[in-house]
Formats: sequence, structure tokens, C-alpha cells
Amino acid sequence: MERLSKTVRGGCQCGAVRYRATEVLDSSHICHCRMCQKAVGNFFAALVGIPREAFTWTRGAPTLFKSSDLVDRGFCKDCGTPLLYDFTASKHLNVTTGSLDDPSALPPKMQFGIEGRMYWFSELVDLQEEGTTDETMASVAPAINTSNHQHPDCDTDDWN
Repeated sequence: MERLSKTVRGGCQCGAVRYRATEVLDSSHICHCRMCQKAVGNFFAALVGIPREAFTWTRGAPTLFKSSDLVDRGFCKDCGTPLLYDFTASKHLNVTTGSLDDPSALPPKMQFGIEGRMYWFSELVDLQEEGTTDETMASVAPAINTSNHQHPDCDTDDWN
């Protein structure tokens, strides 16, 4: 896998756990396997590889769950955000792409675990679009926006 000299940052929803990587692998992917589905509570996990020596936790650290004898999964103990897939024998680890400050910077290039892929997955692009969150939740979106406790998509000196 090719290494990309690209600094990325990310973290959990509440801001208790933050990380930085000075390189990423050209391996952005999604995994449909049942274990990844359960780990992220969704139809697939979106992940990107990072060389261990290029990775640093900059605030806090995730709580680890050993999903098998070979794999640790990390999440924020405060807000539950899935952050990490770590096949411990590997020279790299994987962070969840959605936890990046800019997840659009690393779109998936491949998919794994297709035995667990939902049979209707290819039909998602044909679903009716109802509009933006502000449009579809017009009566409550302003109150949610003004009371937002989500950490911003950037590093901060502190966060409570």
C-alpha cells in the first residue's frame, strides 16, 4: 500500500478523544462484515489505514474492546463514537473515516467483507431524497443547532 504524506486529524463526537496522523495509507475502504457492522452500529464500517509510527493520540485515548483475539476496537467511553480498528499484528492501524475532521478527503477505494453486504445496498442511490436536515426537521433544527454539544471538526485547546 502506498503511503500518502498527508496530515489528518480527527476525534470523537464529544471531543474527549482526539488524534493526528502525519501519513495515511492509500487504503480507504468500507467493510461489510458482520463484526464491523456491530462495531459501528451500521451497515458497514468506513476505515483508513495509518502507519503506527505516524499516529498520535492528542487528547485522551479510546477505550478498547477486544472483538477477537487478534483485533482491538477503540471507542470513546464518554460518547461512544467508534474510532479504531486495530489488527494488533499489523504495522498499521485503521481509524474510522467518519471520525476524521474531513472525511470527504479520503473516499473509499475498495470494499471487504462482502458476505455481510446488504443485498439492497446498490439501491440506496435511488432512494427518494427528502432534503437537508434543516429542511426536514425545520421545527427542531434551530434548537438542536443552538444547543449542539458536538466537538467542532478541528483541534481545540480544551473541550468540556
